[in-house]
Amino acid sequence: MATSADPVRRQPERRHPRRRTVLGASAGAGLALAAVPRPAQAADLPLLGTYDVVVIGSGAAGMTAALTAAKQGLSCVVVEKAATFGGSAARSGAGIWIPNNPVILAAGVPDTPAKAATYLAAVVGADVPADRQAAFLTHGPAMLSLVMAHSPLRFRWMEGYSDYYPELPGGLANGRSIEPDQLDGNVLGAELARLNPPYLAVPAGMVVFSADYKWLALSAVTAKGAAVAVECLARGTKAALLGQKPLTMGQSLAAGLRAGLLAAQVPVWLNTPLTDLRVEGGAVTGAVVTRDGAAGLVRARRGVVVGSGGFEHDAAMRAQYQRQPIGTEWTVGARENTGDGIRAGQRAGGALALMDDAWWGPAIPLPGEPYFCLAERTLPGGLLIDQAGARFVNEAAPYSDVVHVMYDRNPTAPDIPAWLIVDQNYRNRYLFKDVAPTLALPADWYTSGAAHKAWTLDALASAIGVPAAALRSTVDRFNSLALKGKDADFKRGDSVYDHYYTDPTVLPNSCLAPLWLPPYHAFRIVPGDLGTKGGLRTDARARVLREDGSVIRGLYAAGNASAAVMGHSYAGAGSTIGPAMTFGYIAALDLAGVL
Repeated sequence: MATSADPVRRQPERRHPRRRTVLGASAGAGLALAAVPRPAQAADLPLLGTYDVVVIGSGAAGMTAALTAAKQGLSCVVVEKAATFGGSAARSGAGIWIPNNPVILAAGVPDTPAKAATYLAAVVGADVPADRQAAFLTHGPAMLSLVMAHSPLRFRWMEGYSDYYPELPGGLANGRSIEPDQLDGNVLGAELARLNPPYLAVPAGMVVFSADYKWLALSAVTAKGAAVAVECLARGTKAALLGQKPLTMGQSLAAGLRAGLLAAQVPVWLNTPLTDLRVEGGAVTGAVVTRDGAAGLVRARRGVVVGSGGFEHDAAMRAQYQRQPIGTEWTVGARENTGDGIRAGQRAGGALALMDDAWWGPAIPLPGEPYFCLAERTLPGGLLIDQAGARFVNEAAPYSDVVHVMYDRNPTAPDIPAWLIVDQNYRNRYLFKDVAPTLALPADWYTSGAAHKAWTLDALASAIGVPAAALRSTVDRFNSLALKGKDADFKRGDSVYDHYYTDPTVLPNSCLAPLWLPPYHAFRIVPGDLGTKGGLRTDARARVLREDGSVIRGLYAAGNASAAVMGHSYAGAGSTIGPAMTFGYIAALDLAGVL
């Protein structure tokens, strides 16, 4: 077993199928898809409308593309499969990672283009062409400026939320991430009822930002945590007195973008799934959709932007491209994300990349919906073990890396599922999901097998099926390291990032505390995700490419329908949404002929 956190930290040394392997598999899949009968011929379908630009999907990528196109003077329509708008972005915490953006520069963040380029290259390595990295870094700040100029959205710096690898060249320990400021949902009028709900609802009567959650988890044990809780309640009270409908995080982002589209008179057709793309003379000239129960054609004079999300809820695609065990029940992505846009783009000749990967994170498979585990696995007094009862990873490492390690090891040292082990001292101090300290966890967590509780480590080991002696030995070893404040085995706490979701009152290492107070608790940990990150291969102008590298005229992709500019890694909080919005913006600029 590894006794170093280095494999979690060194980005270039990825243990995934090589790009040529993934693309080879994709090419084979393309042949198989080509043999499947296509939908009704586009020429035989009723015309639903003609626009300069047709955007598929109303998430962050799609709505940013549509807003940009409208502001470039292009006519545009957004078609959305769901009965709601916002996609996975509306469900998210809406962190946005864009170096050198005007919000962080105004806050005094010491970022520079050179620092950002050095850092992104160190994180991504050779997985993504340099010109795509440069396009993201160059256009991200201008995209944000356009969004703020043409929507009610404003943003806040998430001060202290470090880049995920701040020790790498160009990394910033105080972070580059931003999130949407509070927005009054009344700006949407009746359209607010069609906003996709959040993944986790904000507590009633409170206004909570993403950056607040780290402190709310500590509200019972730190003065700062208690003060933040009071501030969140005060914001909620003020909003109520003013008659506002306060939105934050992904709700604010999606609502703000939708408000921008309303002002720009861009229609958004809900309940309108994409079934195919129209291709004429090798160029994409429209989209075949189902509207009001019937198939129809939407023509695109200039092109189509696919921003329809990933394939996290398509079991067949996950089984085809990703490692086992995998399934659709562990993701928190929007349930409509079943790869429709990716498959349509592939039928049009598009190549695929990064299909083996996702925006991973350890998750607890709770009844009804998985819980994406952030602070809980990092707070002091907890550790992760495999089925042999042994630690196997730095629990506080970036969440995507933790799952990469799980998949890498699982064939020979099973750790899917893994187990988060904590004691009652931990439960007495910290919020767990939305359960306050000392309060009992919901009964169905136990009946479902997601949680277990026992008065001894031996009894807990028996309940979760791991060797009792191994669990005792692991906890003893962990406790000795915690008391010293130095994790010699996996380097938990060596990175600034490791300390973000921790308890500053615990010394000498805020990441580490011994387990000593029964009863003991175990939580089942599986490879969850925020969505898949593989999709249509694009160039620096967001144009979809064929296997030979040639451009498919009129076809663009952004967000999780495209292969991520982050490659197999994750630069910082918001590495999903920041690039999604930026490449949606780039696609629209290219369609307008200004790139």
